[in-house]
Amino acid sequence: MSNPDMEKARREFIRWSILLTLNNGRPVACHESVLLSVMQTVYSDATAIETRRELGYLEGRDLVRITRSPSGPWRAELTRHGVDIAEYTIDCEPGIARPVKYW
Repeated sequence: MSNPDMEKARREFIRWSILLTLNNGRPVACHESVLLSVMQTVYSDATAIETRRELGYLEGRDLVRITRSPSGPWRAELTRHGVDIAEYTIDCEPGIARPVKYW
């Protein structure tokens, strides 16, 4: 049986990990396979569907821009708001597991 709090924590951490990965990849957009590979280093059972779902969430918050290829793959890049969240220059609303700034 799954724990809803653990599932929520997982989703929010995946979102944060996506933002960090895209920030490190700037200014080039990241292919979804790169994002999935990074997610699988933390959660070995992470899936492409899960990664796309969280990318869609971040897109809905205007933090990422997704280019959907007609052949199937997605590429994502940060918007200026996504960069600001990743660099701690603006407040982060709930839904993303951004750690508290300690410096």
